[in-house]
Amino acid sequence: MPGSLARPSATPPERLAAGPLVLRRVAADDAGVIAAAVGASLEHLRPWMPWATLEAADLRTQLVRVAEADELWETGTGFIYVMIARDSERAPREPAGRRGDPDGEFVGTIGMHRRAADDALEIGYWIASAKTRRGYATAAARALTPVALELSGARRVEIHCDEANTASAAIPRRLGYRLDRIEVHEREAPGERGRRMIWVWDRGEAPGAGWSTGPAGRSARSGAG
Repeated sequence: MPGSLARPSATPPERLAAGPLVLRRVAADDAGVIAAAVGASLEHLRPWMPWATLEAADLRTQLVRVAEADELWETGTGFIYVMIARDSERAPREPAGRRGDPDGEFVGTIGMHRRAADDALEIGYWIASAKTRRGYATAAARALTPVALELSGARRVEIHCDEANTASAAIPRRLGYRLDRIEVHEREAPGERGRRMIWVWDRGEAPGAGWSTGPAGRSARSGAG
């Protein structure tokens, strides 16, 4: 529960349960499936994600990004997880998790980033196009919100999305985040309107009505869900 804090920690758990998902710290072995999922989802991701390019669908690019994610984790500035669906049957020709992965099927990534402010963490995520509208992004964001508030120095959690991305805005709204403000920003992706919604969960707030349930949403600024 976001309102009840454990002892502050410098880093979060490397693995945690999130309803139908397992969230696991991203590793080099995940680079191949991430690249494949990005490549299969480019049309879905491009309207909202400035990083959604052909280069991002290359294994070498994802290996570099995993290495960068390791650096962020070790410095305490960013914590990126793969989302693995435990309740999903693997379909032929669809990207799955690691070969022989006992956790299930890869569906996307989610991260917590210290880039909003010194006392805030921003949650961002993306979901593979074939796995949207199943509640995965909502479940992952629900699980990471209290984890973020248990990190040292954290006083609030934020989710950012462009005003035009109504599916993205549905996720923090359902979880009980409050819309703190809308900021004008330079358009970074073709689907954006240039007005960024800043959704906030402050330390000590009680869970909202949608905390125990949550239909799928589609995307946040660092990914699509």
